Amino acid sequence: MHSTTPPTLPWYREVSGTQWKSFLAAWIGYVLDGFDFVLITLVLTEISDDFGLSTVQAASLISGAFITRWLGGAVLGALGDRYGRKFSMILSILLYSLGTFACGFAWNYQSLFAARLAIGMGMAGEYSASATYVMESWPAKLRSRASGFLISGFSVGSVLAAQVYNWVVPSLGWRWMFYIGLIPIAIALWMRRALPEAEEWTETVADKGAEPNPFRPLFVTHGRTVVNAVLVVLATVSLFLVFTPGGAGMVPVLSVVAGLALVAFAVQLGGKRSWVLYLSMIVTLFFAFLYSWPIQALLPTYLKTELGYTTGQVTDVLYFAGFGTMAGCWTAGFLGDRIGAKKAYALTLLASLAFVYPVFAVHNNLLLLGILLFLLQATSFGISGLLPRYIGGHFPTESRGAALGFTYNVGALGGAVAPVLGAHLASGMDLGRALAVLTFAGTVIVVLLVGFDIPARLNRLTDPDAERDHLAVPPATERSEAAPTTAVG
Repeated sequence: MHSTTPPTLPWYREVSGTQWKSFLAAWIGYVLDGFDFVLITLVLTEISDDFGLSTVQAASLISGAFITRWLGGAVLGALGDRYGRKFSMILSILLYSLGTFACGFAWNYQSLFAARLAIGMGMAGEYSASATYVMESWPAKLRSRASGFLISGFSVGSVLAAQVYNWVVPSLGWRWMFYIGLIPIAIALWMRRALPEAEEWTETVADKGAEPNPFRPLFVTHGRTVVNAVLVVLATVSLFLVFTPGGAGMVPVLSVVAGLALVAFAVQLGGKRSWVLYLSMIVTLFFAFLYSWPIQALLPTYLKTELGYTTGQVTDVLYFAGFGTMAGCWTAGFLGDRIGAKKAYALTLLASLAFVYPVFAVHNNLLLLGILLFLLQATSFGISGLLPRYIGGHFPTESRGAALGFTYNVGALGGAVAPVLGAHLASGMDLGRALAVLTFAGTVIVVLLVGFDIPARLNRLTDPDAERDHLAVPPATERSEAAPTTAVG
């Protein structure tokens, strides 16, 4: 009698054809997300000239998407928890595609800003819906790869937008950039029509007839319903005023009001057992955006104003950065599956510190700057490809969509604060040094928060029996289909 085990398959063959198709559909959604996000920054000067916008108004068109992100992430994530990940994906992509299309028809600042609000909600929902869909569809041991590969689509969309801009805008004008964005959206929706539902959600929710409602704590009494309705208005209006000229001179007060309202939602959604987890996750994600977005937002300005680079040279440098981010996302996926998402995240970020100051020390060597920026983006921004895996592992399937959508998109406000803080620091030092200081400090904080597993440790204070990693547990069908060692006589 001897034992035999089935041969080990290459990892990519452990993913079925249907799972690859599901991934591709979600990945296209992320490509469109990156395309649409960068698109407004590329055509901002043309829009400003057409509509006669001030510098503050133009900047608010970029920040405007942050006003509705927290709400879109939470609502569309909750719909995914209750009605399925695929439903939430399709709804999200429809929302931001309609917003994109509307941008092409905008006739003034107000109409364009309203379209940006819709785009912000849809993008936020797309992040949580696609991430949960892919991770809950793929084998448990490959979920870091699913996360990293998926997020790489955002960088592909960014690079694609820059290239399409060079082809389209000089001959057809800025509006056609928004019209073209609808073409691949139709392809993505067609692909998603025939896709199956996420396996883990189906087994945990649909097959059991469960009807999760992550927002139930917000509406348990009539009084709480009224209070929370007021909080939604307060948070939205405060953020609107913060990111538009209307809040001039009141930004600190408005920021506190919005922050307190969002904290109140986090405490209620988390409940007695998980409110600390929600808050600590938001803080972690806030600093994750704070370390990565100064470079994303202000690098072109630094290259043009302080280094005197031409538009073509800036584009070349941004290609290095974009491909570095893609390479980082792919590498993060493999590393996360091998040593664990948390450890991979912390160690790679720690390595990125070696490249922060050298990037801003290079002045007249475009190739060297490009290589250093490639390495920095691969190890810092690229490692964020593990964020969906990292966040999702803290929450159960029944509330993962809403929890991931809410915490990620509230934390994303760090991305709105980062360029403002960078510009403020630059008033007392040169811009390059300000960006280096902010990136280095933010990175160190995130390394400590993730490396020492602070959100999970704090969560165990209020929920001692909390699952350490919800996404590490394979679905029932995956467990049953795993081939055991068999005895053969």
